[in-house]
Amino acid sequence: MKNVPEFFACRVFDDRIMKARLSSDVYRTLKQTIDGGKKLDLSVANAVATAMRDWAVENGATHYTHWFQPLTGITAEKHDSFITPAPDGRVIMEFSGKELIKGEPDASSFPSGGLRATFEARGYTAWDPTSYAFIKGKTLCIPTAFCSYGGEALDKKTPLLRSMEALNRQALRVLKLFGNEDVRRVTTSVGPEQEYFLVDRAMFEQRPDLVYTGRTLFGAKPPKGQELDDHYFGTIKPRVAAYMEDLNEELWKLGILAKTEHNEVAPAQHELAPIYTTTNIATDHNQLTMELMQTVAARHGLVCLLHEKPFAGVNGSGKHNNWSISTDTGVNLLSPGETPYENAQFLLFLTAVIQAVDEYQGLLRASVATAGNDHRLGANEAPPAVISIFLGDELTAVLDAIENDLPYNGGEKQKLRLGADVLPRFVRDSTDRNRTSPFAFTGNKFEFRMLGSSNSIACANIMLNTAVAESLRQFADRLEAAEDFRGALHDLLRETITAHKRIIFNGNGYDDAWIREATEKRGLLNLRTTPDAMATLLEQKNMDLLMSHKVMNEAEIRSRHEIMLENYCKTVLIEARTMVDMVKKQILPAVEAYTADVSSAAIAKKNLCTGLSCAYEKKIVQKLSTLTDQIANYSEELESAIVRVSGIGDTRQQANAIRDLLLTKMNQLRAVADEAETVTAEKYWPFPTYGKLLFGVK
Repeated sequence: MKNVPEFFACRVFDDRIMKARLSSDVYRTLKQTIDGGKKLDLSVANAVATAMRDWAVENGATHYTHWFQPLTGITAEKHDSFITPAPDGRVIMEFSGKELIKGEPDASSFPSGGLRATFEARGYTAWDPTSYAFIKGKTLCIPTAFCSYGGEALDKKTPLLRSMEALNRQALRVLKLFGNEDVRRVTTSVGPEQEYFLVDRAMFEQRPDLVYTGRTLFGAKPPKGQELDDHYFGTIKPRVAAYMEDLNEELWKLGILAKTEHNEVAPAQHELAPIYTTTNIATDHNQLTMELMQTVAARHGLVCLLHEKPFAGVNGSGKHNNWSISTDTGVNLLSPGETPYENAQFLLFLTAVIQAVDEYQGLLRASVATAGNDHRLGANEAPPAVISIFLGDELTAVLDAIENDLPYNGGEKQKLRLGADVLPRFVRDSTDRNRTSPFAFTGNKFEFRMLGSSNSIACANIMLNTAVAESLRQFADRLEAAEDFRGALHDLLRETITAHKRIIFNGNGYDDAWIREATEKRGLLNLRTTPDAMATLLEQKNMDLLMSHKVMNEAEIRSRHEIMLENYCKTVLIEARTMVDMVKKQILPAVEAYTADVSSAAIAKKNLCTGLSCAYEKKIVQKLSTLTDQIANYSEELESAIVRVSGIGDTRQQANAIRDLLLTKMNQLRAVADEAETVTAEKYWPFPTYGKLLFGVK
């Protein structure tokens, strides 16, 4: 590998390149657009486009694309070459400011949830100058927002940028009350930890379920799984290490701050974690990371599985969204600070997050709701579907003292009157980590652990940013009107803690007793499935939140509800059809072939050796014959359920039927097919087993 600092971000049109290639006036104007949201005029755009084109061509690019994130959950791109005809029959390489600022991809074939009719094809992409352009292959990729002809957001980037602006507006109001007049902008930052599985490509291609759905729909538990905990942080195998090295180099070329890599808990499972960056850029980088993980895997004869639960019985894969709030002056607003005055500011932002998570549990759960994540949440390693906040003993004790107006035993024996210089100093990372908590404070940030590994992080951060913006709006309204700021601040914190302390839980989130307490005593939501979670998106309180902060309008909210439910339905229907196909074409023929051969062996054995009972063979034949009948019956029932469910026209009703009927039939079929695998000789079984898949990469 080359010297990393020399090639890091070599394929990114970043600040260093802009400063070197743009005039000082153009550079200054562009920076004002990036940092302060100032409108960019066409003359500046033309200058930027020329410099961007020259740099891209020098680095081997022949095409450009507006790179955007439609509501498919992945990225999209349409490539145009730089060539323009010249009068003498040759071509020249051109790229204008107009082409930089706006593109016009066909919008008719992307999910719109009713925002667009099929025949309404026009859509627009608009340059997002806050995220650097980059070269992928021979194409200059320009990060953009994507909207319809009528202006509705058809992507995930536009609402994300709106949510960041909403939080910025309200946070600035609060900071000014604390005398922070020098702060001009507040941004959220994210470091998304990405979990994934690696399997051998040759084995992958023999599994129709992996090819079509990304997860194994059949598979008996192997003799060894993750019981010994010997894979977690274990020595990285040579083939995997070579993959990670190649992946890092590709990520670093694109300026992606890949930092940590290690083996995860399950066999064949791994994790990559980046350094924090602004939420918008982190979202772009994570989409690129997932794409490159799969591209680089192919070079090494591997397949990278990003499904949340590719294998039953072992850990699934998540994406931990480490979220914090910072000012443009370098202050992390979720860091407790060194002085009591800073503590007061910190506690206000902390309680804003607590209130936001409690008030908008449904939105946060809906933001991570997918068919794949439904298999993961509440399973071996993942947090439960019930959202709670872990703060640790020290912070919880401080909040208890404020609520009850009592001395804090960990500090000075005085009442915690905010601003009266009595709050204790906090030490960063003074809390333990709670892997069972969906939303854990980890020293100077919150870790939202419910995201699935294939999720775009945009959705969760849209909801989180907006919910916190609403808390800060309410706080600012109250404190701006107060005559006694310190007294009002103290009362506000105490009342907020009392109203929302039900969401705080520092114990074991896997404990069944906690789920009962959360739902029955505390009244917290337990939205176990995607249809349950998505219903909350259309609750008036949640719609009002998103609309009041201008993050989404009503049509955009309803479209996303429809799209996410449609995706859930289509995903599970594809899985069900794949199961039926595998049973008919591979599993039943394999089991029957083995049964026939065992029967033939028993007859031959009896003919050769008179008086033998052939008890072993009879037992196998009887067992397999029973299982064959059960597999055939359950397969027929699943087929009937598919027909029934497919005929339901209303998306919500269809999603509920899939949850209640189709998944039950799929589980019944899988159970008997997996049992048949344990009885059938390995050479007859038509797919690579769990043991081979999980332990096949050396």
